[in-house]
Order: sequence, then C-alpha cells, then structure tokens
Amino acid sequence: MPVDTAEKTRALTEQLAVNPLDPKELLQTFGLVGVWAILFAETGLLVGFFFPGDSLLFLAGVAASPVADAMFGDGTKLSLAGLLIGAPICAITGAQLGHFLGARYGRKMFERPNSRLFKREYVEKAEYYFEKFGPAKAVVLARFIPIVRTFLNPVAGTLGMPAKKFFLWNVIGGILWTDGILLVGYLLAESIYDAVGDHIDRYILPVVALIILISVMPIFVEIIRERRAKRRAKEVMEEVGATEPR
Repeated sequence: MPVDTAEKTRALTEQLAVNPLDPKELLQTFGLVGVWAILFAETGLLVGFFFPGDSLLFLAGVAASPVADAMFGDGTKLSLAGLLIGAPICAITGAQLGHFLGARYGRKMFERPNSRLFKREYVEKAEYYFEKFGPAKAVVLARFIPIVRTFLNPVAGTLGMPAKKFFLWNVIGGILWTDGILLVGYLLAESIYDAVGDHIDRYILPVVALIILISVMPIFVEIIRERRAKRRAKEVMEEVGATEPR
C-alpha cells in the first residue's frame, strides 16, 4: 500500500474512532465543518440527540479566541465569523427538517421500542414542554434543554404547528442559543486560560454542568412566573368570593 494511501487510511480510522460525546475531541478532529454538521444533526435528526451541543458551542467559542492554539494545539483556531453565521443557520435548518418530518410522518416517527439510546420518555418530555408553554415559547426554550431540543421539532410538526410560525420562533431560538453560548465561550476564553492554562480537559465536566445549569435557567424562570400568576389568580378569586354578597 503506498505511503500516502496508508496515511489517509490511518487518518480516516482515527476520525471514525472519535468519541462523539467529547466536545474537545470533536473540535480538534472535525473543526468548523464538524460544528456545523453536529448542530444540524442534533436539531434535525432524532439520532443526533446525544451530541454535546451546549458544551460544543462553548468550546467552539473558546476555540475562536486568541488563546485557541495555546489551549487546543496549533492549527485548531476556528473562524468566529464562520461560527456566528454558520452555527445558527445549521441549527435552524436542522430544526426545520425536524418539523417537516414530524408534519409529514406524524407519530410514526416515534413508534419504535425503547432502546439504549431512544426512549419514549424523550418524546413525552418534548410534548410536555410544547403543551405547558405553548408553541412559540416551547420552540425557543427547548433550544436550551438537551434532548428536548431534538425531539420538540418533529413533535411541533406532528401537533400541527404551522411551518411559518415555527420558522419565526425557530430563527429566534436558534440565534439566541448558538450565538449566545458561542459568545460566552469567546469572551471568557482568556480568563479560562489564565485560570487553567492548557488543562481544560480537567475542567470540561464542571464547565458542561455550568452550561447546562445556565441553559435550563429560562425554564426555571418560566415556571416561577407561571406559579406566581396562578397564585395571583387564586388570590383574586378569593377576594372576589369574599366580597360577593351572601
């Protein structure tokens, strides 16, 4: 086998052996195009729900900063413009595909037995948020919830959310999610480097936990608002009942 062919084969083998749950390894192996492809798969294909979207976006923002090569190795710096433009486009396009598939095939998409990866509860959780917050809020908030952001798109199509309405809120949610987390990573990159140097591997799990916590904050805020609104409505009803003549 020629040397160049052997090298290409070895490189392909190394790429195929990449851990899909390790955002740093994904960045180092596939670069900018890999980020785009993973965002599309995570939001548009049911099989992509296990990709680490939040942590990948955060580390991609770090990888676009001036300290990228120092933290990840020479030649790993990504284009910030490419991320800020390409990431939301891929996330929005993927979600539109998910909505289209849900509208076309309905619940047949979800009629599969539970497996190690696919769980019926993932679909039920997406339906819960869709019904609880309404179509518009659900599409935006789901972007910040792992797994739900994958399944809510076809669920929205299955439940009959109009394509134009879905597109509007999909664009808003897609930009807030992708560019928001990218910019946080980019702006914090130098502070992170000053704190941990090139040993970011040791801190990926705490960083991911923090990202997930921040990601679900909109849900907590919405739940608190809903509870307050219900409490106020109950108090008003009690006041009305107390003032009514007997």
